[in-house]
Amino acid sequence: MTELDALCVDLTCGDDVRAEAAALDLPGFGDTGLQLLRKMLQTQDSDGRWWCIRALAGFENAAEITPVLEAALNDESDEVRQAAAMAFCHHPHPQAVPALIRALSDKDLMTAKLASNALILVGSAATPHLLAVLTGANPSARLEAVRALAEIKDPAAIPGLMKALETDSALMQYWAGLGLDKLGVGMIYLKPE
Repeated sequence: MTELDALCVDLTCGDDVRAEAAALDLPGFGDTGLQLLRKMLQTQDSDGRWWCIRALAGFENAAEITPVLEAALNDESDEVRQAAAMAFCHHPHPQAVPALIRALSDKDLMTAKLASNALILVGSAATPHLLAVLTGANPSARLEAVRALAEIKDPAAIPGLMKALETDSALMQYWAGLGLDKLGVGMIYLKPE
């Protein structure tokens, strides 16, 4: 058994300590390790898929792993989708913005929050997509979008943040107000009666 094979066994052995050590070592095998993890993602075991995504987060080649992580955002397991969104926090890439935007509507709120965090790290390249979410029907996606816009601090978001102040949601109003404050738009916001 090669060292790489042994690491793959450790990654899916069920022992979290051994699996974490393997996840940290696998990126050292470069493209060979990456290709092996792609094959391992085909397993029916959601815990095994989670550990594969965890290991992929340690790779440096964002262009190579972005499509794999995008696919994992559609996994049937909440935990795997969460791991993929978290991995994008380590590899924020503008190419991933459409998949992360879709993940804002995930039924699992943790996945949506982690996708929002990844979009924050992508920065202003995500702003137009996030502004489009503000007009959508999904209230939790709108909330995560306004939170991301508040943290990105892109002046292009000012009109959308101002519009978010007009909603009935106290959380939307909070994040919109915070975002406007961070952008230096210092004013008192009053809703006309």
